[in-house]
Amino acid sequence: MNFVSVRVITGDVDRLVAFYERATGATADRPTEDFAELRVGSATLAIGSTRTVPLFAPGSARPADNHSVILEFLVDDVDAVHKNLTAFVEDFVNEPTTMPWGNRALLFRDPDGNLVNFFTPVTPAAIEKFAAVEKFTH
Repeated sequence: MNFVSVRVITGDVDRLVAFYERATGATADRPTEDFAELRVGSATLAIGSTRTVPLFAPGSARPADNHSVILEFLVDDVDAVHKNLTAFVEDFVNEPTTMPWGNRALLFRDPDGNLVNFFTPVTPAAIEKFAAVEKFTH
């Protein structure tokens, strides 16, 4: 099995794609107006319109209604990224903070209210843990 992507359902694909393109620096692949994929390192963030939900199961997903999932992105320098994000991110949940597990993390919300965590490993154990990911994605 291979975990391939996370899909966010939204009522405004263009707005959410523009936000994530700016936040990540990645360019989305847009095969249709109702669907986009941003490939960032070894993962893909898919963004689907509410019009795609009935293709799976009507009523199975609702936009801007996430209260349990955090989208996480490994970045080289979370403090530098934070400075760039302040120009367009409207809802920071916390400033860059070093977590007990060794990552320096920045938590904010995208335009639909989904939680997003940009983080940088800073302790030796965390750096070692993510070293393999870094080699794989570069």
